[in-house]
Amino acid sequence: MKQFISAHDVTDIESLVQTALAYKANPFKNNTLGSGKRIGCIFMNPSMRTRLSTQIAAKNLGMEAIVLNAGGEGWSLEFEDDAIMNGTTVEHIKDAARVFGQYFDILALRSFPAFKNRDDDYSEHIIKQVIKYSGIPVISLESATLHPLQSLADIVTMNELGSAIKRPKVVLTWAPHIKSIPHCVSNSFAQWVNKWGKADFVITHPEGYELNEDYTNGATITHNQNEALEGADFVYVKNWSSYKDYGALLSYDSSWMLTQKHLEKTNDAKVMHCLPVRRNVELSGEVLDGPNSIVTHQAGNRVWAAQAVISNILKR
Repeated sequence: MKQFISAHDVTDIESLVQTALAYKANPFKNNTLGSGKRIGCIFMNPSMRTRLSTQIAAKNLGMEAIVLNAGGEGWSLEFEDDAIMNGTTVEHIKDAARVFGQYFDILALRSFPAFKNRDDDYSEHIIKQVIKYSGIPVISLESATLHPLQSLADIVTMNELGSAIKRPKVVLTWAPHIKSIPHCVSNSFAQWVNKWGKADFVITHPEGYELNEDYTNGATITHNQNEALEGADFVYVKNWSSYKDYGALLSYDSSWMLTQKHLEKTNDAKVMHCLPVRRNVELSGEVLDGPNSIVTHQAGNRVWAAQAVISNILKR
């Protein structure tokens, strides 16, 4: 694996999942693999689980992790190739990324969509520029459209906790939120589950919240949440804003918040969420604190997903 930006960078998801689970069983079995090497973790927006899990994973492999919060600790960056830099940006990504390539063996980048222009965000210009100019392997810690490390951890979790189910029914359900939320986690989960190919996959949301078909193609899509939840083994709860009316918050229908009543329709489903979660808005506190919730277990697997990816790149 030369880089880790999406599910398309992985030739064998099952092998990567098993690597992650092997690290979970024995975190330090390759504790010298990254000896003498550095991973640069560049954050253009806030992070908790992604930041900590990546640092822990690197340390487990004997690798030094150096973190830069680019928004507050570095110069404001310019990403347009032909920009005349007479405004607020101070350093061009051409120059910054080339320096990153000198300092690090692997670069891990986290960015968010600007929510100003859909085509710009979906072009993934920022991470593509970093890949182009750094000259070293790049891991996405979330980008404008995808969150592959989260999705790998999600697949690891379903593989681990659903191993007794021959072909689980997995439901991605939209949830209400107080503000417009990016599509990254939802797009990515859909892309990974579809490529994984081991589940009956359903996406449910109100009208107007259709995601980009490039990611959802292969899933059954319905606007009837109750129908979608029937017989579900895993329910992934996530808000996202409109794709067609880009970034718009079209609905705040509290009936879509997952409650214990919703779970009665499922096959005693395990409930997932990437966190952070707005309690009693997206998910009821009763569900989050109840026996069906696996959100903490899911977050714990972020370490092993990151360790599997970093080790794969180190071994290339």
